[in-house]
Amino acid sequence: MKSIDLMYQTMLAELGQRSLDAAWTADFPPEGRFTPANIKGRKYWYFDIPDGHGGTKRRYVGSAEDPDIARRVADHKRDKDDLRARRRLVNTLTREGGMIAPDAMSGDIVEALADGGLFRLRGVLIGTVAFQCYAGLLGVRLPMAAILTGDADIARDHAISREVEDSLPPIVELLQGVDPSFRPVPHRSGSAASSAFQNANGYRVEFLTSNRGSDDYIDQPAKMPALGGASADPLRFLDFLIREPVRTMLLHRSGVSVVVPDPSRYAVHKLIVASRRHTDRQGLAKREKDVRQAALLFEALQQTRRSADLALVYNEAWERGPAWQEGIRTGAGMLPAQDAERFNTVLIEGAKRNREEIELPLGV
Repeated sequence: MKSIDLMYQTMLAELGQRSLDAAWTADFPPEGRFTPANIKGRKYWYFDIPDGHGGTKRRYVGSAEDPDIARRVADHKRDKDDLRARRRLVNTLTREGGMIAPDAMSGDIVEALADGGLFRLRGVLIGTVAFQCYAGLLGVRLPMAAILTGDADIARDHAISREVEDSLPPIVELLQGVDPSFRPVPHRSGSAASSAFQNANGYRVEFLTSNRGSDDYIDQPAKMPALGGASADPLRFLDFLIREPVRTMLLHRSGVSVVVPDPSRYAVHKLIVASRRHTDRQGLAKREKDVRQAALLFEALQQTRRSADLALVYNEAWERGPAWQEGIRTGAGMLPAQDAERFNTVLIEGAKRNREEIELPLGV
């Protein structure tokens, strides 16, 4: 597995900081522009923004003599200059640095949700779109075959959603701003609530949350007060995945600051998920991708000297009891021999560094 040059890793860190520092406002987004107008001998500022149909919408701003408005106009120009600079950084990182850009649809969806406040309200991007971020986060090149996707998965902790006392705009409106064909998907339980949305081409956006009770409630959508009218499907083992997430960059357009699971947790969680896939054609394909992504992360974590991190979260999962242990054993048993041996080695190395005992999964 080839490492990404330190120069490009440094550029990614700079991109992340500049994205966080950018002073975006809902009133004056970067795709718009300030336009002066003379009315009855006086100069006023208006703000023109694309309406999505080839035209523009105009918003009154105020008198050109107002010093606060003059500052806003100057700041907006500076922010647009920074936006262009960040786009150049993204292009360099993906074209030359060996990092991964998402497909356009995934990128546009995550950007729209981020602009709506998803990550500010402590949402976590999971699934393959999150996996795409690990090349830059870990500083290694990941093969394209492991990152192709046709969906985006978002996780929210139910307690956080209830306690933040804030909410995203309506999810369906955010998604339709990307593609007007997005519609709520009827829930399999027959509930009127929807936890998934799909466009005319079959691209699916799904919201998930940790299961707070017995498996009797696993097929019932959970109400999520902060999720803009969407519900979320409860999922076993999800609380482990989204605990202590990390912030990084999705390399789309000028860069999107996102929150993703810790890569060690993602890898262990993928083994458990693989063990629970259905055995139909779609389930087997997803299982193969789960195992492949886990194996790649085990290799990356070993190469980047993060074996101690993996051993810590592995022990946390293992100590949660028999159901967790069985999931890890079964998932580990699906690894090809070379990857299974590496998994074994990384766990032993990490446990030694942590000065902890570790029980290896059977069949490894």
